[in-house]
Amino acid sequence: MSLLPIIEVPDPLLRASSAPVERVDDELQRLIADMFETMYEAPGIGLAAVQVAVPRRLVIIDLQDPDPVPEGEEEGPPVKRPHVFINPEIVSNSDARKSYNEGCLSIPEQYAEIERPDTVRARWLDADGKQREGEFDGLMSVCLQHEVDHLNGVLFIDYLSRLKRDMIVKKVVKSRKDKAKAAIL
Repeated sequence: MSLLPIIEVPDPLLRASSAPVERVDDELQRLIADMFETMYEAPGIGLAAVQVAVPRRLVIIDLQDPDPVPEGEEEGPPVKRPHVFINPEIVSNSDARKSYNEGCLSIPEQYAEIERPDTVRARWLDADGKQREGEFDGLMSVCLQHEVDHLNGVLFIDYLSRLKRDMIVKKVVKSRKDKAKAAIL
């Protein structure tokens, strides 16, 4: 496994629609493993293949839920609960909406309240290539919608006003320049 570079705004690839995954093979399994390693290292809870410059319809998510801690014991590290979504599509969503403070590995250190449907029903292939369908709510619903948006060239900042969106992109670009300058010194 190896870490992959995560592309950041304003990279034009983030605005492209991703092509479907045509087969689940060893190469795809390597990409999935590398994406998980990259996401955990970042750290993040979701990653679309396009964010690592692979414009294919592949999403990974791991909310890393903590297991309940018995009384009197110390909390350990979060338990990994990896999910793989190949060619995911959201087939329906609830009318009920909920706001979450979203962030993105391709828009580092920037967050905004985004309102989305609270519950979604999705269809996808799992890591073994088996067709799946399920309903998600809460943070998993938000994360899946966020990552599927990536596959369609949509970023969470697109739900904001143009002024807020432009300010966030400028902050990311400035931060990257400042970090590059600091690395030279």
